[in-house]
Amino acid sequence: MSAPQHTPGFTITHETAPSETLLTGFSAFGLAGLTAADYLVDHLDLQEQGHLSVEGLPTVTPFENGRPRHHTRLFSRDDLDVTVLVGELFIPVGAGRTFANAILDWTEKNGVLDIAILSGVPIPHGPEEHKTYYIATDDYRERRLLDEAVPPMGRGFLDGINAALVECGLDSPLGVCTFVTPVHAQVPDIEAAIRLVETVETVYNIGIDASPLEAFAAEVEQYYTELAERMQEHDDELPEDRMYM
Repeated sequence: MSAPQHTPGFTITHETAPSETLLTGFSAFGLAGLTAADYLVDHLDLQEQGHLSVEGLPTVTPFENGRPRHHTRLFSRDDLDVTVLVGELFIPVGAGRTFANAILDWTEKNGVLDIAILSGVPIPHGPEEHKTYYIATDDYRERRLLDEAVPPMGRGFLDGINAALVECGLDSPLGVCTFVTPVHAQVPDIEAAIRLVETVETVYNIGIDASPLEAFAAEVEQYYTELAERMQEHDDELPEDRMYM
């Protein structure tokens, strides 16, 4: 008889009320979304305001210069209506729904209006398809995307955290969008991360310049490489987003 499966538990703690907009980047193939989110925090001079803790999953405790930190953190600034979630913990596909429900409960209690997920996906593509695309709920699209500056993804399906968060958005007042861009195996995929940062600036106009991102990513390349190696240990649990241009 197999051991019983325990549902992981996620708890979000924050010091100040979050902004109406939540931008997220998670540990996923190519780490483009995580790199983009990390860059936004660094170059917008955002301050840590909260974190997410988890029970029931293998965890990591990152550290820098001997100082440990939480693996999933929330950042904001008083004069900027954006909160950024930087998620360095790998969330298995099977825990995506539970994770999404925890995020949804938190956003409902704290007046968050929309979530944008920054994500790179390993889809077949040509050089002319090095773009960012969106998959968004109607309320998000009507609020943020009517100028058609970002094209929609043609057809396919999402998996893991991205799928769970978007599905939550279908059945709630929360507007949810996944911004996806083709990503390659190198870690981090700098060009993909740059495209995601440029998309954030196009949609939200928050005054972020993507041009220094390559130098920023080079500074943390070793850390991202080690994080990617840890993710490869869970290859069978990785989401398989399948999309068609």
